[in-house]
Amino acid sequence: MNTRFAGRRLPLTLALLTPLYLLAQTAATPTRALQPSDVWGMEYVRNPAMSPNGKQVAYERVGFDIMTDKSTSDIYLVGFDGSRNRPLIVEAGNPKWSRQGDRIAFTRPVDDKPQIFVRYLDGGEEMQVTKLQESPSAMTWSPDGKHLAFVMPVAYESSKSVVQLPPKPAGAKWAGEPIYIDRLKYRADGGGYLKPRFDQLFVVSTDGGTARQVTYGAYDHSAPAWTPDGKSLLFSANASEDELNVSDSNLGRVMADGLGKATWLTTRVGPDDSPKVSPSGKLIAYSGFDDKRLGYHNTELYVANLDGSNARSLTQALDRSVDDFQWTENDELIIQYDTEGDTYLARVKTSGGKPRTLAKRVGGQSLGRPYSGGQFSAGPGERFAFTLVGSQHPADLAVGEGDDVRRVTRLNEDLDAMRDLGTVEELYTTSSVDQRRIQSWVLKPADFDASKKYPLILEIHGGPYTNYGDRFSLEDQLYAAAGYVVLYVNPRGSTSYGADFANLIENDYPGKDYNDLMDAVDATIAKGYVDSNRLYVTGGSGGGVLTAWIVGNTDRFKAAVVAKPVINWASFALYADNTAYFTQYWFEKPPYEDYESYWKRSPLSIVGKVKTPTMLLTGEQDYRTPIAESEQYFAALKLAGVETAMVRIQDSGHGITNRPSNLMAKVSAVLGWFERH
Repeated sequence: MNTRFAGRRLPLTLALLTPLYLLAQTAATPTRALQPSDVWGMEYVRNPAMSPNGKQVAYERVGFDIMTDKSTSDIYLVGFDGSRNRPLIVEAGNPKWSRQGDRIAFTRPVDDKPQIFVRYLDGGEEMQVTKLQESPSAMTWSPDGKHLAFVMPVAYESSKSVVQLPPKPAGAKWAGEPIYIDRLKYRADGGGYLKPRFDQLFVVSTDGGTARQVTYGAYDHSAPAWTPDGKSLLFSANASEDELNVSDSNLGRVMADGLGKATWLTTRVGPDDSPKVSPSGKLIAYSGFDDKRLGYHNTELYVANLDGSNARSLTQALDRSVDDFQWTENDELIIQYDTEGDTYLARVKTSGGKPRTLAKRVGGQSLGRPYSGGQFSAGPGERFAFTLVGSQHPADLAVGEGDDVRRVTRLNEDLDAMRDLGTVEELYTTSSVDQRRIQSWVLKPADFDASKKYPLILEIHGGPYTNYGDRFSLEDQLYAAAGYVVLYVNPRGSTSYGADFANLIENDYPGKDYNDLMDAVDATIAKGYVDSNRLYVTGGSGGGVLTAWIVGNTDRFKAAVVAKPVINWASFALYADNTAYFTQYWFEKPPYEDYESYWKRSPLSIVGKVKTPTMLLTGEQDYRTPIAESEQYFAALKLAGVETAMVRIQDSGHGITNRPSNLMAKVSAVLGWFERH
């Protein structure tokens, strides 16, 4: 646990949002209940990297700085057997082992600009390799250890603006220069208004020097992969000049010295991403799918010859989406995928066959809500390392060898000693729509007593093509600490149950997923410990859509918090940061050709039926579900005479919980609104 920030005061703005009973607990006698301010002491593991000999694992130990309201990270090194767990490099991230195992490359900010460094493990000094003006990412070592390839954005010449002003007199103070936009995707959530630039591949000597650019197309290039001879780099890119073609990337190959043009290895319709070359150098593995213009596709794992020929899927029969994969030294692969609300690692042979499960409960890097995710690193032989999550702890480091899996770190054990956390119970219900099996989880307060009646919060995941699971959630644990039973559900449309289950909401969202949620609420009430007169509902993004849909269809909930929602699908589709995608994959036609399809699925269409006190909560810089959606709903609720309020989270895009103070503000706002009702 990070102890350097203990005893610091909450920001004044947060104190104003925090319900009085939480502040009283903080100021009075010590409590065993989890507190919003405990976020400052939490830590988790990120970017595990196993050494080539399998004897050590480097990883990032991530904490939070109360003064900057941001995450911090140091690189630690630990033995595979758990011995000698110690800090190696402070204020650094993204550890990458050289293939010889003698060095680790990493990134660290210098004058607020991330730079690449190399650390020798024989006691040598850290050496700054780059002096870049933009942020590098996806760095990878060449086979001989003499170079690093990485991705970095490069400015390009955009269309000349039609706005031409006369020269400004010396000393004149005019308004800012007009911004000329002629591209469909002109802003992105988390990135703001986009500068005219594309991600290109670069190569730099590990001894330092000038990085050379090796790709030049007017399109983004993905993480590079070296060929065994070190002379070429493989990448993925969508080179189409059609702005509406958003999901058709192909694999390419370019000389590492930057000479010559890129050649293309794949041509099918659909994404071909993340190429990785097998240790033998004979095969490429990559991810992708045949694009059928559905809301959801399973991402499959493919292998092909080094020239892209003889491509075949290894996971078509799995009926799950492959989130990540890595080669092992014997030309097999370890894959990561979600199934029934859990995240697995499994070993796959290139000859095909059923994947062999290696580990479960991968994840723990989404502190706010119990989403899937996680990372792993394949080592020699049967060894691997990964981020391990539990219902009461975020990501710790775990290692495995064959079927033997061990937890290596317990970063939050000092917090565990001070706080009692809620416990999670799995719940299956039968859908009243079509008798499908729906998976849910019930989080109970730490001092739960089945003879009592508790208020219930239905907390709904976003996406909609994502999944919740039995994973740590700081937000839900804080709701439980405030005395609520928390129910979270994977209704139809959720991932980890196969492509058919996810696509049950194709062109029908929100819709029947509403019934799945209500069935789970009824099943929880039937257990006898929930007060049916004190039901509350909240959710973010896709969960915000469903929350607004729920209060437009029933008044059984005492209060609702609709977070970062879509309220009007027509305005959203033309205003969000992925217009080309949403209008082609979530609808059959653009809104001006089929407005009725957009309107009948919009919560705004049933706002006149809402009776439930409903609060809106969205980040000011949210470009995924722009705050204009919340503003529309707020105004409509006011006009309809519904008790409402709007919370505008500052310095926040769609990921409200990216800053710890905003996570606390969100939780405090939700609890404050529910406490009022």
